[in-house]
Amino acid sequence: MNMVENAQKSGQRNMIADQRVVTDMGLSRAVSVVGVNTAMTPGGVLRVQVELLNRTKSLHPFTYQFEWFDANGMQVGGDLSPVVSDQIEGGESKFISAIAPTPGCKDFRLKLQEAH
Repeated sequence: MNMVENAQKSGQRNMIADQRVVTDMGLSRAVSVVGVNTAMTPGGVLRVQVELLNRTKSLHPFTYQFEWFDANGMQVGGDLSPVVSDQIEGGESKFISAIAPTPGCKDFRLKLQEAH
């Protein structure tokens, strides 16, 4: 296997395996979560980026919603997180991202659902 990587490590992503992404059965058969990257904005607000991969040759429409939680695991701003409609082309890798509504948000959950 040949590997090519950037000699400058400062731009390296911090991808982690994550169980906070919930996908319905229909979408999970076609679309995989490749990784989850989290970071803090300069203002101290949690930012999340999720990479998806469509393993099929077909277009897959889907919806997603981020839910945010404080340090005690209590949901924050449930009605502030809209459900977003999107799609992913066959064989495509795609990033979706969101920024927490407040600096008090310390964790998240992402809900992905197949759109019909």
